[in-house]
Amino acid sequence: MPIDYKKELESTARNMIFVHDPDLLIKMIVRMMVDKAKIAHASFFLHNKEKQGYLLTVSRGSLHKKIPLDLVCIDKDDVLIRFFREHKSSFIFGREALLLGEAKLALKGDKLKSEAKQQLAHVIYQMELLETVVCIPSYFRDELLGLLLLGKKESGKKFIDEELDFFVALNSNVAMAIRNAQLFKELEYELDRKHQLFIRTTIALAAAIEAKDHYTHGHTSRVTNISMEIAQRMGIKAKKNFDGKFLENLHISSLLHDIGKIGVPEHILNKRSSLTVGERNRIKEHPMIGVNILKSIKELEGAVLGVRYHHERFDGMGYPEGLKGDQIPLIASIITVADSFDAMSSDRSYRAALNKVDVINEIRHLSGRQFSPAVADTFLELCQEGKI
Repeated sequence: MPIDYKKELESTARNMIFVHDPDLLIKMIVRMMVDKAKIAHASFFLHNKEKQGYLLTVSRGSLHKKIPLDLVCIDKDDVLIRFFREHKSSFIFGREALLLGEAKLALKGDKLKSEAKQQLAHVIYQMELLETVVCIPSYFRDELLGLLLLGKKESGKKFIDEELDFFVALNSNVAMAIRNAQLFKELEYELDRKHQLFIRTTIALAAAIEAKDHYTHGHTSRVTNISMEIAQRMGIKAKKNFDGKFLENLHISSLLHDIGKIGVPEHILNKRSSLTVGERNRIKEHPMIGVNILKSIKELEGAVLGVRYHHERFDGMGYPEGLKGDQIPLIASIITVADSFDAMSSDRSYRAALNKVDVINEIRHLSGRQFSPAVADTFLELCQEGKI
């Protein structure tokens, strides 16, 4: 059954829109060409800025095993690349493609100057070396993004004009799609870079908190690690893992849960004797101070819940709002258990660290009163397994 190339072109062009990975996009196109047109092999060389050349990105068909991907790179000044970068094919063919047979005929003719013949002879040599009968460039504006190399048809017949026009049109669409995919990748990279910068800034803020309170060195990282362990186990137990956004909010919130202590005088945080009622009230202000510090950052709306409510109690006797039971956001309930465990297990200005067994028993005893039973049970389970 003959191929409806117009229909194939429309279908492939529609599918390209949804592919944001350049390599995956090229694989899809090359596979389609080999399978639909019954080509012995096809390869695509994509421009690579780092290597300053054109890297073999996809190879399919009989030549696939002979050419290792990501190891073969054609230099940007190579004669084959220069031939297309300079649009030298335009004075031989009416289409943006170079056919081996037509190139050989042109070489024998007398229309080309000596310099052009010499260049074309080198190009033909490389095409034969790569068992290529058709070269099709992918241009974005005047920039050569890539080069598609096609082997012979499995039938041994020559490519007809309809097939060549299809390949050229498809390759033109590929160029635009590749550039779009590259821009999408660059955007993803930039977003990831900014996200990593944000996380590092968050960690630096957490370190600033600990620099004020000499008795809580390492507290933030331990609370964060325990909180993440609890959340991951709770997700497994519920047979529905928390989404990435919840876990990210928990990660950030646990790192910043005590950021409000920046606004509490050091002499109170590091006081060795018992605190006065006024001093206790100053410390109780730290959740809301933290909220005021972070509230202007819209991206932290979910994380701020943990900062605000990590001193609430399940029985409603906590602060700052006296929330009770399920009124307390889960993100805060998880941090509460992790925070309390580490606080009791560590030396503080007003007392020495408690024995780990005693701390675990205390959390068990306060489950349903200070702590959410679901969170406390998960914590105790992890302790029993030796994971905390």
